[in-house]
Amino acid sequence: MNNTVFLQARMDSSRLPNKVLLPINGIPMIELQISRIKKANKVDNLVVVIPDTDSNDVLNEHLRSLSVNVFRGSANDVLKRFLEASIKFSSDSIIRITADCPLVMPELIDDMIDQFLEQKLDYLSNALEETFPDGLDIEIFNSNILRRISALNLTPEEREHVTLGIYSRPEVFKLGNFSSSVNLSKFRWTVDYLEDLEFIQRIFSYFQGREVDIRISDVLRIIEENPRLDNKIPASFRNISLGRNRPN
Repeated sequence: MNNTVFLQARMDSSRLPNKVLLPINGIPMIELQISRIKKANKVDNLVVVIPDTDSNDVLNEHLRSLSVNVFRGSANDVLKRFLEASIKFSSDSIIRITADCPLVMPELIDDMIDQFLEQKLDYLSNALEETFPDGLDIEIFNSNILRRISALNLTPEEREHVTLGIYSRPEVFKLGNFSSSVNLSKFRWTVDYLEDLEFIQRIFSYFQGREVDIRISDVLRIIEENPRLDNKIPASFRNISLGRNRPN
């Protein structure tokens, strides 16, 4: 089985513009995330899927300088972007991760690939039932499913959110959820707002030069040892729905 990560990224985030290139320990956030993803033993390839708009040219240039595979496609029809990327970069299974998750855990990717293959699923997520921190979201699905759902009469929202058309049809697709042994869903480790970035920067500051080695237990230890380290929902976000699988 060939397993390819499709890392979904863009520069023009409305809540924190240009966030994927903002520095963490002096390194662009997306660069750190790519390094962490590449540490997963069961990932064979990585492609960053970005919009084909002018505002994303700088991101494209930075990724090319890192010799990273890049696919550019529709800004709004993200499902189409993924489908076209899957044709160019063929793979048996696709691991979808969004570029606002710099603490993505390599060992979690590997464990989820194992479950996905063992249970012969069409789709696996660790956010159908939320037990991991927001920011560790991972989805895995068979690449041929993109063709199947693209042929359906999808809503604009389903075309924007890529996998919504899959997990909203449990009667059609074999779905699975990967759960944490301890419920950690109260934690927020994603980057949507400046407050989020500041928290993530604080966490990474404890691991200067060892950024790719951070594990879930390390983050929990830092939080426990520093009670004033705030990783709660930022004030600017409290009245907004906290739905997962946000467009990125």
